Amino acid sequence: MMNVKYGNLYLIPTTLGDNEPLEVLPLSVKKIVQNTRYFIVENEKSARRFIKKITPRKSQSSLKLLLLDKFTTELESRTYLDSCLQGINIGLLSEAGVPAIADPGASIVMLAHTKNIRVVPLVGPSSITLAMMGSGLNGQNFAFNGYLPIDKLERKKSIKELEKTSRLKNQSQIFIETPYRNEKLFSDLKASLTPSTFLCVAKDITLPSEYIKTLRISDWKKQGVDLHKHPCIFIIHKD
Repeated sequence: MMNVKYGNLYLIPTTLGDNEPLEVLPLSVKKIVQNTRYFIVENEKSARRFIKKITPRKSQSSLKLLLLDKFTTELESRTYLDSCLQGINIGLLSEAGVPAIADPGASIVMLAHTKNIRVVPLVGPSSITLAMMGSGLNGQNFAFNGYLPIDKLERKKSIKELEKTSRLKNQSQIFIETPYRNEKLFSDLKASLTPSTFLCVAKDITLPSEYIKTLRISDWKKQGVDLHKHPCIFIIHKD
């Protein structure tokens, strides 16, 4: 019996907003999307929109999309790479930015490793790394903390703990928030952090409205910025 060469799992980044894909994505991403029919996606509608935008001539009816969201069970996703075992390439498509970084998909990547399927991460924009690059803070030692607690008291406690960790480890602390709660988080940061602590606010990265600014908390208290419903990255550093 002839051995079948496994297909690859391509980790496909997307844009961080409504801009032209090839303004922020290399041509190699377009080529992979052109030559791939099987995709694992978080949202079918936005995935189809992205695929159409980057490859307008690609037949939408030829696509096979597997949904990976908060309702997908482990039992379902366990079969998502079966086509790779038959020699077919599959693309893991991010909703925004890069797959498996503050984005669903890590379980699929791990599944690929357990099945000896080659994982190919493609170059694309990550709001986390772009914000870190533009912050002027410690790019040699940083940590991504995801979302902070929603409860106000717990959130303030978490902010103080991150500030303490930053000082003890000389480590920049990165976190995100749901866009409609940005203003509340920003207020809590200004109220909870010590005046000398640095805070970087990076919103709408790669978009025309991009804004990246690092100031000490004492200076942020004198300066306002509209963050409501804008995708943001926050970074603090206590020297």
